[in-house]
Amino acid sequence: MTDSPGDAPVDLDNCAREQIQFLGHVQPYGCLLAVSRDWVIDHASANTGDMLGHAAETLIGTDLAGLFARGVLHDIRGRLQMLGHGTGAARIYGIEPLGDGRVFDMSVHLSGAHYLFELEPKDDTGTRDEMSLVQPLIARVRRRPEIVAMAREAARAMKALTGFDRVMIYQFQRDDSGRVIAEAAAPGLAPFLGLRFPASDIPPQARALYERNPIRLIRDVDAAPQPILPALDAAGQRLDLSLSVTRAVSPIHLEYLRNMGVAASMSVSILRDGKLWGLIACHHSTPHYVDYQKRSAVELFTQLLSYEIAAVETGAERGQIARARALHGAMLSRMTDGTAIADNFDGIAREIGEVIACDGIALWINDRYHATGLAPTREDFAGLRQHLGGVDAGRVHAIDRLIDAYPASGGFAAPVAGILALPISRGPRDYVVLFRREQVETVTWAGDPAKPAQPGPNGLRLTPRKSFEAWSQTVRHQSAPWSDGDIAAAETLRITLLEVVLKIADDSIAERKRAQERQELMIAELNHRVRNILNLVRSLVSQSRSGAASMDDYGRILDGRIDALARAHDQLTGAQGETASLRGLIETEIDAFIAAHRQRVQITGTDVALAPEAFSALALVLHELVTNAAKYGALRALHGWVEVELTRCADGALRIDWRERGGAPVRPPAGRGFGTTVIERSIPFELGGEADLHFALTGLEARFRIPARFVSADPVRPAPAKSDTARDRAGTAVRLSGRALVVEDNMIIAMDAADILSELGCDDVVTASGVGEALRLIETGSFDLALLDVNLGHETSVPVAEALRARGVPFLLATGYGATDDIAAAYPKAPALKKPYTKGSMRAGFAALLNGAGT
Repeated sequence: MTDSPGDAPVDLDNCAREQIQFLGHVQPYGCLLAVSRDWVIDHASANTGDMLGHAAETLIGTDLAGLFARGVLHDIRGRLQMLGHGTGAARIYGIEPLGDGRVFDMSVHLSGAHYLFELEPKDDTGTRDEMSLVQPLIARVRRRPEIVAMAREAARAMKALTGFDRVMIYQFQRDDSGRVIAEAAAPGLAPFLGLRFPASDIPPQARALYERNPIRLIRDVDAAPQPILPALDAAGQRLDLSLSVTRAVSPIHLEYLRNMGVAASMSVSILRDGKLWGLIACHHSTPHYVDYQKRSAVELFTQLLSYEIAAVETGAERGQIARARALHGAMLSRMTDGTAIADNFDGIAREIGEVIACDGIALWINDRYHATGLAPTREDFAGLRQHLGGVDAGRVHAIDRLIDAYPASGGFAAPVAGILALPISRGPRDYVVLFRREQVETVTWAGDPAKPAQPGPNGLRLTPRKSFEAWSQTVRHQSAPWSDGDIAAAETLRITLLEVVLKIADDSIAERKRAQERQELMIAELNHRVRNILNLVRSLVSQSRSGAASMDDYGRILDGRIDALARAHDQLTGAQGETASLRGLIETEIDAFIAAHRQRVQITGTDVALAPEAFSALALVLHELVTNAAKYGALRALHGWVEVELTRCADGALRIDWRERGGAPVRPPAGRGFGTTVIERSIPFELGGEADLHFALTGLEARFRIPARFVSADPVRPAPAKSDTARDRAGTAVRLSGRALVVEDNMIIAMDAADILSELGCDDVVTASGVGEALRLIETGSFDLALLDVNLGHETSVPVAEALRARGVPFLLATGYGATDDIAAAYPKAPALKKPYTKGSMRAGFAALLNGAGT
């Protein structure tokens, strides 16, 4: 802020006096009708003649039913009824209100005594579903664990969704200034990332409107606003356009945008607990329109973004509060009286410092002063204590610029700049105070925050600055701000110090009891599992005695069986995502019991590879078969054996015949145990196959049929090159760099591909959704490599491939259809990458491409 030439102070309230909700105009991309409760048109914007074919003067005083087609009002009345109490707005997309084929998007809301109808002509009447994009875009945001990373992803998503040149995520600070924490901008634009905007850029009445009406589009800053006729109602008041979607723009704000070189903008509110947390600010260098239907999708995306931001921040705050509560019991034993608190101050200070970051802590209790770390002297604190006595003693008091509230702190021997004071008595007498040191900060503003002033009808007013180039300012006498989590944790600690001892003791006892119950449950579960393991080991120890010629032999046999059993368990739990050898599965199960006599199990037929679902089911079935044969069947006898025959059927299915021979005569079991149930029901139930179990006198016989979809001819274990891990290893010889181009018509896939290329080392990745856009990017800039989707909706990427080839830029072809033979033949140095691709497969593809290209 600067003074006027006559040194008259500038009245900052002049900015707040502008009643932007009563401007009396609408933007010309839509028209407005104000209808009374009995559906008579009382006001109309001057452009209804152009949009609706009826001049505003002829509409005023007429019944809305005479304008809208039959049935439209009935639908609108129903929509308004669902709103309840006139809150919010009814949104209707693709409606034909006049019955003449012209299509509009419509918003209807209640404003005072009127329903405000706002209509926007709809040029694109095709089938669209922007709402379907919201979920995958917010899913990308949700994967980011930190606020800045979430904001960066949200800016990218919003730019892709709306087509604006620049999208900024703007977070408000405690002093109401705003900082750009994330930005997605078109190439060539000067970055605003990290810049700070002063609080006066968004005056209080604008903030209030952002909380009530979360989305604001300005299609063209130079478009002539359309007046609402008549300007005043019967009571001499203008219409309240607070919830209007087409409300005209403050001339001061239009001046602000023009100074920035912005021709069109859109702002979307990010709210937390109903308060303005930040904005998504979108800018465009030329007029730019986002229709109402897409704006609704943008609004939904931002609401979900708000929930995600709130969840992250609330989670951090809850964690801090939880740590404060964890001190509850530990601190309580030291705080039965003032002497105990003082005697245990060092421990208390250390524990508080673990919950709330600070540079020093002081305690004043019963006229005794204790301090540790960076803290004032007793004499300095005595004056501060008197100042704190004038502050509400019933709450925590936080300030990060103490010198503003208590100028005497500038003379403290200790350079403290911020305090967090916890009153710990009923009166303003005893305190625990946390201190933070001065944090000298260089704030980079978007232009000089001291705005010029000029005379106006209401006196001197601040005018938008004309330069937005970075302007640095060094800030002194300020500490790191106390977060909401710090304050909430401090309040929790303060309450802990004031609570009744017995009540806190009861809570502590109850918590200890719950912890003891949980511990007892865990011990019982652990005891159960240990007993099962011991029983299994004891069984192996017992079975391994037979046939052992010596203690060394016995130890070797036992060790081998335990090792085989462990390997079988690994196979069972690790067969995820790849096929596996059936013969290998059978041999692993056999090794667990008769490793020294594997020849007693004769496996014939061709080995096959099983899908993970079949492998898991068969692992259980074979484990039961081998276990039963070893314990009760042919493998129990010295001369018994098992025949396993693998046969591929004509339809591709697999038949497994299990026959036990040479053992004791077999009798059918009196009942069906768990093992028998697994053998008979697993394959039919889980795979839709067949299982037949026959207890023949000569030995158990079983036949299984595995459907063809679970069987493949390749019996070897999965080749390493087919896994992401192996692809990563194969591609480690190459690391990408430079500038990359991704041509892909699916927005989500394009963003994922750009992320992968960035992770693989590319310095900059640019995306294009069609051939025309890609060719323009190639003409105006250079690229080091590219990834091209072969099929781009109604066109192919062949022209792009030709342009890249002419410039010597290596590229990969990506396809989800596999129809790439013609292109592959034309461009042998462009390997095809099949969707869905991964980081590993893309790295391997570019490794093959670049090595083949001699780079």
